[in-house]
Amino acid sequence: RFEQQKRAKEQKRKQKTVELKEIRMSPVIDVHDQETKGRMARRFLEDGNKVKVTIRYRGRQMAHIDVGEKILESFVASLEDYAIVERKPLMEGRNLSVILASKIKK
Repeated sequence: RFEQQKRAKEQKRKQKTVELKEIRMSPVIDVHDQETKGRMARRFLEDGNKVKVTIRYRGRQMAHIDVGEKILESFVASLEDYAIVERKPLMEGRNLSVILASKIKK
């Protein structure tokens, strides 16, 4: 019985749980900063995690939601080799977010 519990515990430890990692950006992010965030997202996806990309609007930026949508589209397009869109872009309060799942199976 003890050996059986020990084996079950060992198997549980070896299992990889899929986490949801979040990357936050603003609608006025610069190109190089966006590339850096893209590398972070790529690393999360290669590890087998899901990535939630969020664009947070502040103040008057809410009047120009289309700017953030374009940034989000280009960000997702840059990761199309590594990820598929699990949830389409969705506006939740002041946040516009999309969830990406890894194409690479570990």
